[in-house]
Amino acid sequence: MKFSYKFSNLLGTIYRNGNLIFTPDGNSVISPVGNRITVYDLKNNKSRTLSLESRYNYTNIDLSPDGSLMIAVNEQGDAHLISMVSCTVIHRHKFQTGVQCIKFSPDGSYFAVARENLVLVFSAPGEITGEYNPFVLKRSFLGGYDEITWMDWSTDSKFLAIGCRDSSTKVCGMRRTRNFRTYNLSGHTDAIVSCFFEANSLDLNTVSKNGQLCLWECSMEPSDLMDDDQTGPPVHKRKALKKESESESEDDVDNNVEKQTVKKELETVGEDQNELKDEGIKKSHPFFYKKLGRHYLANEPRKEKRDALLTAANYNRSTKILVVAFSTGAFYLYELPDVNMIHSLSISDYPISAAVFNCTGDWVALASKEIGQLLVWEWQSEQYIMKQQGHSSEMSCIAYSPDGQYIVTGGEDSKVKLWNTQSSFCFVTFSEHTSGVTGVQFSRNKKFLVSSSLDGTVRAFDIIRYRNFRTFTSPTPAQFACVALDYSGELVVAGGQDVFEIYLWSIKTGKLLEVISGHEGPVTSVAFSPVGTSSTLISGSWDKTVKIWNCLESNSEHETIDALSDVTCVAFSPSGEEVAVATLVGNIIIFDVKSATQVVTIEGRDDLGGGRLETDVVTAKKNAQSNYFSTIEYSADGECILAAGKSANICIYHVREAILLKKFQITQNHSLDGLNEFISRKHLSEFGNMALVEQREEFEGGNVAIRLPGVRRGDMSSRRFQPEVRIFAVRFSPTGQAFAAAGTEGLCIYALDKGVVFDPFDLTLEVTPKAAHEALKTRDFTKALIMSLKLNEPNLVTLVLERVPYRDIELLCADLSPDFAQRLLQQLARLLQSSPHIEFYLQWCCCLLTTHGNRDGVFQHTALLALHESLSHKYEMLNKICDYNKYTLRVLLERSDKLKDMKKSEDNAQNEDSDSEMLLISRQEDEALEADFSEQSEEETDEDNEEDDDAA
Repeated sequence: MKFSYKFSNLLGTIYRNGNLIFTPDGNSVISPVGNRITVYDLKNNKSRTLSLESRYNYTNIDLSPDGSLMIAVNEQGDAHLISMVSCTVIHRHKFQTGVQCIKFSPDGSYFAVARENLVLVFSAPGEITGEYNPFVLKRSFLGGYDEITWMDWSTDSKFLAIGCRDSSTKVCGMRRTRNFRTYNLSGHTDAIVSCFFEANSLDLNTVSKNGQLCLWECSMEPSDLMDDDQTGPPVHKRKALKKESESESEDDVDNNVEKQTVKKELETVGEDQNELKDEGIKKSHPFFYKKLGRHYLANEPRKEKRDALLTAANYNRSTKILVVAFSTGAFYLYELPDVNMIHSLSISDYPISAAVFNCTGDWVALASKEIGQLLVWEWQSEQYIMKQQGHSSEMSCIAYSPDGQYIVTGGEDSKVKLWNTQSSFCFVTFSEHTSGVTGVQFSRNKKFLVSSSLDGTVRAFDIIRYRNFRTFTSPTPAQFACVALDYSGELVVAGGQDVFEIYLWSIKTGKLLEVISGHEGPVTSVAFSPVGTSSTLISGSWDKTVKIWNCLESNSEHETIDALSDVTCVAFSPSGEEVAVATLVGNIIIFDVKSATQVVTIEGRDDLGGGRLETDVVTAKKNAQSNYFSTIEYSADGECILAAGKSANICIYHVREAILLKKFQITQNHSLDGLNEFISRKHLSEFGNMALVEQREEFEGGNVAIRLPGVRRGDMSSRRFQPEVRIFAVRFSPTGQAFAAAGTEGLCIYALDKGVVFDPFDLTLEVTPKAAHEALKTRDFTKALIMSLKLNEPNLVTLVLERVPYRDIELLCADLSPDFAQRLLQQLARLLQSSPHIEFYLQWCCCLLTTHGNRDGVFQHTALLALHESLSHKYEMLNKICDYNKYTLRVLLERSDKLKDMKKSEDNAQNEDSDSEMLLISRQEDEALEADFSEQSEEETDEDNEEDDDAA
């Protein structure tokens, strides 16, 4: 088994914080999810998370007009210049403080960055500007007296509108002109939320936090403004500055340039204003703005909720439609300049954090950070293009479907969600539970799943009809901490947390069959044997014991194994012969089920590692001594164990050798608590750690930095502490190609990257790609196929398979040995996911399984499951296409039948006409022949009579 697992995707976290952006084509929306970035493809109904990662959560992102570059800034002001072609960070820049807004100019020449009350305009790297040194500062502008909240470029990229928290708006020009420098707009009574230029004009629309919309008309067109001869600082000053800063770092140079430019800007502010006053009198065409009107948006609904505030707004210049979102969860669409409301909708009870239109103005994306919701709404048809929401609190448990196509998650928010691993979207949410979900598991036939909850119920959900068809309860109220299904899917068992008993129900009847007693502490984990012929049940408890039950014969017959410590998790091996037990001391103990003897002990406490929380009074080294594994899982082949716990690390151990094979760190996000090993000195004072001091507001209420005592999994009160990094559950995919880890950030998927890893099989000197191509030229397909399988290069295998004639597939499958047949089946399972030649590869699969399937041990369980997953995915895709087109096909078929009938009737009519014509012609010919014959006979009789007369 190989361990080249790479980060593949992030599920369960849809949106965290920051702004949203659409791609230039308008078909994808990009959302920051913590310290990562996710791209949602709305056209193909897929999502992917970029593999890059920041040290802190992203708060602001923007995309260049051509879609090739993206700038993302995190909480600490670290800016990343990202190439969307290679999805890598190509440059990093450090700002002194956090950034409020980023905006690319429409022509792609500049991008503006707002930090505090200062706007920095940089030259964008690329072919447009000819500048390939990123973050080259061109100009800087001073905003208002408070923080900048919004920026917008004019259509010609020559002017910049800056909205501030002090209710003022400033219009700045990129180039100094004779009749314009800067212009201040004031007329709002609250902070500016957004401001937008009109298309091909300098007319401006401004929206404030209290719902006021002001329309401004400019007295001049952009073409009327004359540029000065001198733009920017002189060349010799730039050269001198460059020479002085050669020994300094790049960030220090930028900061010095910023300081000097800001100083110069402050000195010239007064001069600019005086010049504007004088020039306004002298010039015949002065530059000024006129307020056309002030409108109060959504005034009537907001009267009922006086605390409602406008939280987000966006404007589409082409359609002239404005969307405004409020803290009540409602958004409104207005048509400008008449300010006619054309649509209103309430999507939740929580504030909407971001709103943005796509380029055509047909779709509007809305996001709420309180509940992690993101939706795309098509306002003309009033339909959801996408509606996704993650768990509002931590995921507590996960499970793969038997074919690896679906993942089910249960959270502390009492919801059960189903995710598609191919599209990475949640397609159904079950909300029947009323408390946190503690365990989930799929049935082997993939028709239903079961979940246990702290509300005292175990529920069975039908995956086909999406409904809760069974609810299991105990005679006395109990909180269930774990759940398990047997191999046949007929029995479900759950362990109590407050009642130290195990309950066994029948899925078909819903009746309670047995109440299994024997534990003296909370039952933390239960597991059925994965072998169909066995009814063995394993249970682990805090009473430091593991019990083996034969639940079908008698509930009293059991064998007790002393684990010497509290049991946190148990897991069966795929063969059903061994069971792994994780204990509170950080060990993983392997027991033989039949003999109940200890086989191997894995000591993994030191492998987990430990961080130090901000409020900890002990060191990270001391914290590591209390770490333990809270979740374990066997690999598909049973050789390795995946383990994780209260840490950011995931460990893979070899069972027989009891050694650590590889360790993965799921996150580097320092916005979470528990990653640092040492406390920064800036947080220490003469009184101790400042994180231990409660920070209360003026009236002793509100935001407190310290969590409630004893809280381990999230704080439900309105407190602002950092979430603690930890992993709640890990699961291997049944195909063995990926594993999933549910942590604080969401559901991380790690997959094998077969395209990069060089993994040959039985390689010799004569096996080369050139030799395989030569064998193809001589039509020696068997030799070429074996060489490609030995090299294990996907592109070469695909080339050889598609060169084989359709009639020779069965003959080639018969010539392969069992080892190569197993590898070929894995390649076919991979190719079926993306190839359009479905029937061709299905013929390969049928011939391969028919030829080698009757032998025992030829095909591994993982290869067959991978093939099943690919076929299920293809079936669902074709099934949707057929369901969508079946009525169209029916109409076309009926139309074709009607056309055929009409053609037949026309042909019959033509045939009848031709037959009648032929009959008429034949009759006329017959009559003519008869007439000729009668004339001829009369002539003959006349001649005979004449002869007779002559003879007489």
